[in-house]
Amino acid sequence: MAQDNTLYSEPYRPQYHYSPPCGWMNDPNGMVYYEGEYHLFYQFNPKDIFPGPMHWGHAVSPDLMHWENLPIALYPDEIGPIWSGTVVVDDRNTSGLVPGGGLVAIYSYQNQSQGVAASMDRGRTWVKYDGNPVIDALEKDFRDPKVFWHEATNQWVMIIAVGQKAQFFTSPNLLDWELVSSFAEGHLAGVWEVPDIFPMEINGQTKWVLLMSVSTLAPASGGGVQYFIGDFDGRTFTNDNPPTTVLWLDYGPDNYAGTTWNNLANRRVYIGWMSNWQYAGSTPTAQWRGAMTLPRVLQLVETADGIRLAQSVAEEAAALRQPLGQWDAQALEGEWVVPDVHGRRLEIIAEFEVGTAERLGMDVQSNGTDRTRIVYNPARSQLLIGRSDTVDGSTIPSFNPAFGAPLRDTRLKLHIFVDESSVEVLAQDGLISLSAQTFVNPASDGLRLFAENGSAQLTHLEVYALDEIWAAARTQPLDLCG
Repeated sequence: MAQDNTLYSEPYRPQYHYSPPCGWMNDPNGMVYYEGEYHLFYQFNPKDIFPGPMHWGHAVSPDLMHWENLPIALYPDEIGPIWSGTVVVDDRNTSGLVPGGGLVAIYSYQNQSQGVAASMDRGRTWVKYDGNPVIDALEKDFRDPKVFWHEATNQWVMIIAVGQKAQFFTSPNLLDWELVSSFAEGHLAGVWEVPDIFPMEINGQTKWVLLMSVSTLAPASGGGVQYFIGDFDGRTFTNDNPPTTVLWLDYGPDNYAGTTWNNLANRRVYIGWMSNWQYAGSTPTAQWRGAMTLPRVLQLVETADGIRLAQSVAEEAAALRQPLGQWDAQALEGEWVVPDVHGRRLEIIAEFEVGTAERLGMDVQSNGTDRTRIVYNPARSQLLIGRSDTVDGSTIPSFNPAFGAPLRDTRLKLHIFVDESSVEVLAQDGLISLSAQTFVNPASDGLRLFAENGSAQLTHLEVYALDEIWAAARTQPLDLCG
């Protein structure tokens, strides 16, 4: 039957980020590009807006922005619910499960054993391997395999999170796996989850980037994603930085369990779950809970501190733009309400000379009292976000209202994406990221800039309204939300 035409129109519903049609969503899973489609699988409980028996939800997109919801890909079975994992293109049928080539999923069961399923019809239907599990539950926390083909050694490689370390396995066929090494450096706290590892080029050399989500004590409290840069020989990862160095992909509270698309030839694209286990079950949404960050292109850049990751929102997002205005060489002292700009779906590009101001920045989702504040404090060398932790007078439990990233510069460059219930800030050409859910009065839609206790110069400002992406989904026949 057709969906209710109010679907994707509820209060706080993201309008250009992916969120599920109903139920609960967390980690992105099985990210793969195949035959012209970007696949997004995700942890999904279709029956409630709280975590429950996990399935793999499924959506596809031709452009990373417009998503079509598909039927559930993987259901719980006699072994248990289906947790996070990966999908690869087995074009040579090394597994023996996809004659002529197809997709193979490798995933964790809730009991921490690892299973396999195969698809011969572009991910629309899946057949689980009758020999599951292919790896038993070797430790208490042993999950979230990311698998890829390592060309130099002609084998499949799996990285999997195990307590507070990563382990590497190799296989000729996706079914028989050998443990070959372990890695445990950086932020050794909580439980490690959802690893990823991939090669990237910089200055004519290949470096390997290892991503690992950690469940606690990240910069904004709760979980976060750390990364490492080094070398990988098909068996062992070697970190370029000292073992205690901790590099964060994001300094906000709402970018967790992120992973990248397999089978993309010319760029590395990342997406994360835009929530935090500290309060994910308490956010003020109805019918659904959970959203993804915007897809982001990763690249390596040289900095004064060494090689670092930088992020930019995938260029496909520019197709959603509707220009609202451009301003240059605007002196800032006190407040400036940007004229004729209102909206809950905005893209903002801004550049400031810091000047003498003690604090400067902008308020989005603003009506003067309700707002989300993005502020640079030069004396504290921090770029901060301040958000309300109350909705209609009720406090959202554990919803930390302020957090920041280290930044020290006389020129502030911001690229900001505002949606109905989120703000994503990329600063200094993407070297700094702050991602946050925000639950501000839906009537608050203004934009104002400010410089406090001194002056600053707004050297450039561009503002765009962004089209919503869900018109087709509101009438799409899909029996997920009965």
